[in-house]
Amino acid sequence: MASRLARSAVASGAARLRPSLPLRTLPALTSITSYRSASTVPAEDPKKKAQSIIDSLPGNSLVSKTAILSSTAGVAIYALSNEYYVVNEETIVALCLLSVWTAVFKYGGPMYKEWADGQINKIKGILNAARADHTEAVKTRIESVQQLGSVVDITKTLFEVSKETAQLEAKAYELEQSTALAAEAKAVLDSWVRYEGQVKIRQQKELSESIISKIQKELENPKVLQQILQQSVADVEKIVSSKAQ
Repeated sequence: MASRLARSAVASGAARLRPSLPLRTLPALTSITSYRSASTVPAEDPKKKAQSIIDSLPGNSLVSKTAILSSTAGVAIYALSNEYYVVNEETIVALCLLSVWTAVFKYGGPMYKEWADGQINKIKGILNAARADHTEAVKTRIESVQQLGSVVDITKTLFEVSKETAQLEAKAYELEQSTALAAEAKAVLDSWVRYEGQVKIRQQKELSESIISKIQKELENPKVLQQILQQSVADVEKIVSSKAQ
């Protein structure tokens, strides 16, 4: 009963719609049909097409989907039969645009999704590479810090060495100061020895000069010369007498 009602409604709607369709649209429709028949695009499986249409309908079960489809078809037939809605050029343009947008979403959607997934994977790869580089840098830093774990012991050893070095430098400075003091004392003593030697030489010179001057004064006295002459003669006689014996 419902199918007969639908057929009669479609026939009456088509009869009413025939005058409103312009004749210039017929060649376009025939060209479209001829183009479709001449195209070499492989046709889609009708079962899959029907299944995809059924899956696209709202509802959870086949009964609900059938009810929704029947109610929608009935409303459309009722609107067309009572001239609530008249199919004209705008309707055809709207259907064409809807078909174009549907094709764009159907065929361009996966391509866009593939491109977006590629971009997402690229960004993920960059982030993962950066994370791996950062992790490697942190590990390298940790290993370098672990290698410096004996810095405390080395620092203590260096502190002890520096302490010993400071002590040796202090001792060396003390020895240098004592050596400088000894050298200065030796220089002072040498200067005193030289001064005493010069004093002794001057005293001896003065003494010898005074003795020579006294002798010269005594030689100027005739009595002294007479005594020296007598003493000399006596000495010569003693020598001669000693040789004669």
